[in-house]
Parts: sequence; C-alpha cells; structure tokens
Amino acid sequence: MAYVNIGEENEQVEFKKSTGELNEGVISIASILNKHDRGDLYFGVKNNGDVIGQEISDTTTRDVSQAIRTNIKSPIYPTIEKLQYGDRDVVHVKFEGKRRPYVAYGIPRIRIADEDTQMDQELYREMLNARENRTDSWETKPSKYHISDIDKEVFDGYLRKARQVGRISLDSDDPQYVMTKLELADGDTLLNAGAALFVNCGINELQMARFASDERLTFNDIKRYTGFILDLADKTIVYVADAMDWRVEFDGSLERKEFPEIPVDAVREAVINAFGHRIIESGQSVEVAIYKSFIEIYSPGKSRMM
Repeated sequence: MAYVNIGEENEQVEFKKSTGELNEGVISIASILNKHDRGDLYFGVKNNGDVIGQEISDTTTRDVSQAIRTNIKSPIYPTIEKLQYGDRDVVHVKFEGKRRPYVAYGIPRIRIADEDTQMDQELYREMLNARENRTDSWETKPSKYHISDIDKEVFDGYLRKARQVGRISLDSDDPQYVMTKLELADGDTLLNAGAALFVNCGINELQMARFASDERLTFNDIKRYTGFILDLADKTIVYVADAMDWRVEFDGSLERKEFPEIPVDAVREAVINAFGHRIIESGQSVEVAIYKSFIEIYSPGKSRMM
C-alpha cells in the first residue's frame, strides 16, 4: 500500500494506533469537548498521522460506543464509522456536545495542544455552575418566525388530533389565540418550540439508515429529512414498517392479519419523544438506525430510546 498521512494531531483531532488504546481515546474525547465542543478521534493512525490501520471485527464499533457511553458524563452520542485507506481500515469517531464539563472515568480533563491535561478544580466548578444555572432554555427563547409563518394545514391537523384524544379543549382555532394559550408565542413572535412544531424552517432533522448487520459498519440505505415533527414521525413509520418483518396469522376469516415485530405506535411515540427531549444546540439530528435484529432511536439529549 502507498504511504498515507492524514495530517497532524491538534486540539480537536486525536490519533490512536488501535482500539487497544480505547481508554485513552475516551479521555481525549472528554478533554476535547471541554475545550472545543466537537472533535474527531481515529483508531489505526500513528501520532504523526501515518495510517497503519487496525483489524475491525464485528464488535469493534460497538465496543467503542459502549466505552464512550459508559465512561463519559454528561452523555454524548458520537458517530462511529469504518474508513478505508487503501487496504487499511480505520475507526473514525466524530463527536460533539455543549454540556460542559465532561468527565471521563470520573476525572475532568481539558485539551491543551495535543495533550489531555487534568482540569483544575476552579475551572471545573465554573463550568459546572454555568451548566446548572442555565434557566433560559432554547425552547422558550423567541425565534425569528411569526404567527403568519405557521403552516395552516399542519396546525389544523394538530388541533384536530389533539381534540380527538382530549388533550386540548380550546374554544377557538385562531393561531394567535392557540399559540398564546399553549405558551408557544410571545405576542406575534413564535418561541423556538412553536417554530419547531409548525414552521418548516429546518430546525428538525431526521436521519434514518438500514444496516447490513448488528454493527454500525455497512449500511444498505440512508435517508435524511427536515420538516415538521409530526410529519417526520409519519415518515419514520413508513420507513420502519417497510424494514420490519411482519407475522401473518389466519383466524378463519377471509382476510389474513399481519402483525409487525414492533408496534408502529410505539415507534412513532419514541421518535416524537426523541425530538422533544433533544438538546437542540448540539446541532445533531434525531437518528433511526435499523439493524439486523434490533432498532435504535437516538436523541441528542438527556435520554436515549432503544
């Protein structure tokens, strides 16, 4: 294979020779997040950027994911993929998060040049206080959109369904009145939560993929959408229903009855919750990953649905 070099380590990029250095890699992720909110980690690359590759088994990416999920607090949800340089395989971890401070194996560290240095207690307390004292959540801040930007068809559909299940008993369909009562607007200005629900403004992003196995290595299909939360939930149902196996039962009637592996209503509820609980500032999309034997729904927020 020809010589390949992918650059130098810096405050946002870390190289490890193999996943034998997984613990050290997890520490680097937390350190980089505490300094820059995002970064990249590569396994199978020397410190000088030379690609040496490493063997990637069926469980490699899952081992990396579990190590990150178990040992970094606050939680993050990285993208982990296999890259190939010639005949050499590399594991790439792309990560981001804005809930500093991050702690790896119980110790807070911060990135200085290409080193992971233990954070002093004063800085740690400053970061912790800044995070815990945040009272101005994204959802309650004014958006750049107004009542006139609301999609009337989506708004009317929401009201109709909410009334059918007894969740709303308002005596008017006027958008200004409804949005004010639901605390989704301040005067004529929509709050971010109101814009996310009723304005097709790109706030909500959904990524769905089907993988060939139970590992996040080779995908057979991938789709990405933006739009209204309820519409994205409907798109998820169609995508998941097409990917699942359906059990067929005959009860003596002329028509056969089909039952999905997972109730579609449960999938819909999980996706809506994923949007509702996500940390919007992360810039990450809600993800639906369909593996050979299970489905994973990921929200870049405080919870993770399986």
